Amino acid sequence: IPFDPMEIALHDIYKKFAETDMTAHFRMIHEYPLSGKPPMMTHVFEDSSGNRIIAAKGAPEAILEVCSLSEQDKQKIITAMDQLTSKGYRVLGVGQGNLQGNNYPDKQQKILFTFKGLVAFYDPPKDNISEVLQSFYAAGIAVKIITGDNLKTTNAIAQQIGFVGSEKAITGDELMKWSDQELQNKVMDINIFSRMFPDAKLRIVNALKACGQIVAMTGDGVNDGPSLKAAHIGIAMGKKGTAIAKDAASLILTEDDLSKMVDAVAMGRKIYTNLKKAVRYIISIHIPIILIVFIPLALRWIYPNIFSPLHVILLELIMGPTCSIIFENEPAEADTMKRGPRPMRTDFFNFKELTASIIQGIAITLGLLLSYQWAIYNQWNENITRSMVFLTLITSNIVLTLVNRSFYYSLWTTFQYKNILVSIIIGITIFLTILLFAIPFLRSLFNFELITLSQMFFCIVTGLVSVLWFEVVKYFRRR
Repeated sequence: IPFDPMEIALHDIYKKFAETDMTAHFRMIHEYPLSGKPPMMTHVFEDSSGNRIIAAKGAPEAILEVCSLSEQDKQKIITAMDQLTSKGYRVLGVGQGNLQGNNYPDKQQKILFTFKGLVAFYDPPKDNISEVLQSFYAAGIAVKIITGDNLKTTNAIAQQIGFVGSEKAITGDELMKWSDQELQNKVMDINIFSRMFPDAKLRIVNALKACGQIVAMTGDGVNDGPSLKAAHIGIAMGKKGTAIAKDAASLILTEDDLSKMVDAVAMGRKIYTNLKKAVRYIISIHIPIILIVFIPLALRWIYPNIFSPLHVILLELIMGPTCSIIFENEPAEADTMKRGPRPMRTDFFNFKELTASIIQGIAITLGLLLSYQWAIYNQWNENITRSMVFLTLITSNIVLTLVNRSFYYSLWTTFQYKNILVSIIIGITIFLTILLFAIPFLRSLFNFELITLSQMFFCIVTGLVSVLWFEVVKYFRRR
C-alpha cells in the first residue's frame, strides 16, 4: 500500500499503462528497507501460484552496483540519467532480482539484479518558493539544501528557484571523510548537500550548532528524524511527513508551505521587539516615580511627601495596561524582516538600549523636578505643586507611550500603525485624569487642587519636552 508520494506516482502510472492490474494477485512476503549509500530498497512479492517478483528501486548508482552490466551499458545509463537530472527530474533506478527459495541474504545488495530502467519524477517547486527564499535572505537567514537527491537534480532545481550559492555543493560520502573541525570550518560556506543520509544530515546540524548558529531543520522522511531532533527547531511537514518526522519535530507545518515559516519568524521577531518595548517603557517610567518620591524626602525639600502610596498605586493602574496591552498588540515594524538574526548568546538588553531607557527616565525626572521647583519658586501651596507634578508625569507617560512605539521610526510614522488600543488606553488615561480634578471627592482624596490654564500649559509643555527629545535621537539614527 503506497504512502510515499513517489510510490503513489508509481502505482498511478502502472495502473494507467498496464493491460492487467496484477497488484491484487500478489502479496509482499519479504522486505528489505531503504539502506545503503546511496540507498535502495527491495520488496519480494508472490502470488497464489508461487510466482515471484523481486523488485528493487533506489538511487541509480545503487541499482547499477548490484546489476551485472558492461561498461558500455553503464555509461549509456549514466548519460541518460545525467540528461534527466540536468532538467531537475528526480531519478530512480529499477532492478529485478533473481533469487530462488526462501533463504534470503542478510543484505539486499547480495541479490543479483537485472537492470530494468530509469524512472524520472518531476516534483515542481511551489509557486511561492522564490519569494520565500528572498524573504529569508532579506531577513539575514541563511538557507541550505540538504537532500538525498542527485547533485545535478538539486542544482537544476536550485537554479530554477533562485537559490543563492548553488555552485558550492558536497555529497554525503565526501562530507563523512571530514573531521568535525574540518566540517565546522567549511559548513558555513557550503549551501547544497546532496546524496545525504541520516548520519551526514545529523553531522551538518551539529556542525552548524557548533558554529553558534540557530538551526531550523525541515524534513518529512524517516531519515530526517535524527537531524530534526538535533536541530534547535525541527519542522516537519504535516501532510507528507512521516509519523517519525512529526514526533521528532518541534513544529509541524499543517499546509507544507514554507511561507508559513516566514510568517513564524516575523511573528517571533514582533513578539520579541514588543516585549522589549514594554520592558523599556517600564524602566523609563518607573525611574521618575521612584526619584520624585525619593529626592524631595532625601533632600528635605519644603514638600517632602509629594506623592503618597495612593498616588503610586493610581500610577501603576494607569501604566500596567499601557505596557501589557498597548505594546503587546503593536503591529510589526516595517523593517522587522530586514533585521539580521540575533546571536544566540545575545543579552535581552544591550548596554546601549538599557542606557537609552535610563536616560529617558532621568529626562522625565528632570521635567518633574522642574515643575516642582517652578511651583516652589512661585510660592504655590503643596496641593498645587502635587497637581502640577502629577499632570507633568501623566503627560510624560502618554508621550513616552507614543514615542517608544518605535526606537527607529518617527512619531509621525508610528501614528499610522494600526493599534486601536493606543487610542483607547490613552483616552481612558486622559478621562481618568480629568475626573481626578473635576470631582471634588477625588480631588480631595488625592490632595489635588484645580490649577490655572497657564499652570496646566506649563505642565503639558514640560511633559512633552522631557520625552520628545528622543525623536531627535531617532532622527540621527535613521540618518
